[in-house]
Amino acid sequence: METLFIYLIKSSSLIGMFYLAYYFLLRKETFFNSNRWFLLAGLITSVILPLVVFTKIVWVDPTPTDFDWSKIPMTNADENEAFEINWYLVFAIAYSIGILGFLVKFAVDFYSLSKVLKGKTIQKQADFQFIDVTENVSPFSYFNSIVYNSSLYSDTELENILEHEKVHSEQNHTIDVLITRLFCVVFWFNPLVWLYKKAVLQNLEFIADSEASKKISDKKAYQLTLLKITTQENCVAITNHFYQSLIKKRIVMLNKNQSNKRNYWKYAVVLPLLGAFVFFFQVKVVAQEKEPSKQENKTKSNTVDLASIKIEKDLTTLSKEKEIYINGEKSSENELAILDPNEIEKIDVIKKSDNPKILVTTKHSTKPINFTDKEIYINGAKSDKTEMEKLNPEEIERIDVTKNSNKNEIRIITKKHAKMANDNDIYINDKKVSQNELDVLNQETIETMDVNKERKTIRIVTKKGAYNIHDKNAPVPPTPPTPPVLKIKTPPFPNVPRAPKAPKGDPIHGDKKAWKEYEKKMEDFDAKMKKLEPQMEAFDKQMAEFNKQMEPFNKEMEAFEEKMKVFEKQMEEYQSNLNAKKGK
Repeated sequence: METLFIYLIKSSSLIGMFYLAYYFLLRKETFFNSNRWFLLAGLITSVILPLVVFTKIVWVDPTPTDFDWSKIPMTNADENEAFEINWYLVFAIAYSIGILGFLVKFAVDFYSLSKVLKGKTIQKQADFQFIDVTENVSPFSYFNSIVYNSSLYSDTELENILEHEKVHSEQNHTIDVLITRLFCVVFWFNPLVWLYKKAVLQNLEFIADSEASKKISDKKAYQLTLLKITTQENCVAITNHFYQSLIKKRIVMLNKNQSNKRNYWKYAVVLPLLGAFVFFFQVKVVAQEKEPSKQENKTKSNTVDLASIKIEKDLTTLSKEKEIYINGEKSSENELAILDPNEIEKIDVIKKSDNPKILVTTKHSTKPINFTDKEIYINGAKSDKTEMEKLNPEEIERIDVTKNSNKNEIRIITKKHAKMANDNDIYINDKKVSQNELDVLNQETIETMDVNKERKTIRIVTKKGAYNIHDKNAPVPPTPPTPPVLKIKTPPFPNVPRAPKAPKGDPIHGDKKAWKEYEKKMEDFDAKMKKLEPQMEAFDKQMAEFNKQMEPFNKEMEAFEEKMKVFEKQMEEYQSNLNAKKGK
C-alpha cells in the first residue's frame, strides 16, 4: 500500500509539472496540434516514469566489526500488541470510495449518451455518421458520429457546425476526452488533473476552430455561429461538443496571428525538469562494500560477514534456543543473517520459558519472507534449504539474494571457496575466468581440477557436454535486422502572411469603425492569399511527389517490422535454448 501511495504522489507531481509548463508557456501559442501531443505525452509520462528506476552503485568501506545493534530498538513484547491505526488502510478505503464514485459517474455519462443515440436515424457520408435529433442539445461528435438538431440553425450555421465537428471526428479527439476522464477517475484527489482535463478540451476546440476556418469562406459567419451556440447549454458528457465555455477566448485564438516558430523552444523546458525528477526520485543508490584487505581479515573477531552484512555474536547467542520469526514467518539463523540491519525496524524478544521467541519486523516488508520458492546454490552447486541451514554462519563469505522476473535465487559462497579464487588464477577449460564466473559454475559438472601451488593456478576441466560461459556448444544469439534510412526531405511550406488581428468585442456590440477597418484588412489578406494559391498548388504537388517517394520507404519499414517479428521469435528460441543449457 505504501508503494501505491508513493506512485500516486509521483504521478500527480508529474501531471502538475506538465500542466504548469503548458499554462505559463504554451497556452497562448497557436501551436494547437503540438500542444495536443504535449498534453497527451504529459499524461503518458506521468504513468510510466515513476515505474522506471535506475540503480547507482556506491562503493563504501567495510562496516566496522563493532556494528552497534543498540540502534535497532529491542523490546520485551507480550503476545498482544497495542492497537494502532493503519493510516495506509484508511487512505486505501478513501481512495477506493473516490474511484468507485467517479466510475459510477462515468457509467452514467455513457448511459446518457446511449440514450440520446438510441433509435435515431443515421445518415452515412464518407467516414461520418450524421444523426439529426429533435432534442435541444448542443451539437457534438463521438468518434465518427456527429449529432445535431438541424431545426435550430440556418443552412450556413449548420454547415459551419458540421465542418467543426468533422475535425473532431477526423482527428479522433474523442480518445483524448476519454483518456482525460480516466485520469480524473484515477487521480480524482489531485485538483490539477481537473485543470489538465479542461486545458485538453479547450485545446481540442482551438484545433477544430482553426482547421474548420480554413474550409469556410465567411469567417465572420463562423464567429457569429459560435456566439449563437452559447445560448444552448445542454451538452452530453464524454463527447466533443460544439459549445464550450470561454467562447471569447476561442474567437480571440481564431483571429490571433500565428506564433513564431522560434517559440518551439518552450517545449524543451520540461526536459531538465524530468531529468531532475529522475535524478532525485528515480535513482536507487545501492551501497556495496569494498573488498577488505588481508590485514582486516586477520583482525576480524566476534562478527560474521554475510554479503556485507555484519551480525555480532551477542545477537547470535541471543537467538540460541529461541524460535526466530521474520515478519511473522518462522525462519532460521541464516535467514536472519541475510537481512540488512538498516532494514530492520525493531526486534521484540519474548523471554517466556515455555515459548521463547525473537520477533523481527523489517521497515518495508508487510508480507512474510518466503525462502521456499528460491533456488539455493552453495559454491555453484544446487542445494536446498536444509543444506543451507546446516552451514556454520562463520564459514560463509557472502550470500547473494537475486529476485526478478528471470531469476529467484540465493547463492552462498563459503570462505574456503572465495579464498581459492582470491589466491590463485582460475582457468576453466583453458579460459581464464574471474571469481564471479567461478561462483556460478556448477561444482557437479567438474571433471578434473589441477592445483599448482608454485604458479598459484587452478585449472578446471568440466565434464563433456557441461555448459558454462565458455562452452563452444552454447547457443549463438541472432543478429537483429538493420532499419531503413530515410534520405528524402519534406518540401518547405510557403511563407503565408499573417492574418490581421480582430478588434475587441464582437461585430454587433463592439466598435463598428474598428470592425470595418478589420474587414478591409481581411479583404487585403484574402487577396494576398489568392496570390499565394499557385504556390500552395505547387506545394501540394511537391507533397504528392514526396508521398510517392515515401512509398518505397514505407514498404521497407513494413519489411523491417516483419524481420523484427522473426528476430523476436529467434530471441525467444535463443533464450529458451540458453535456459535449457543452464538447466543441464
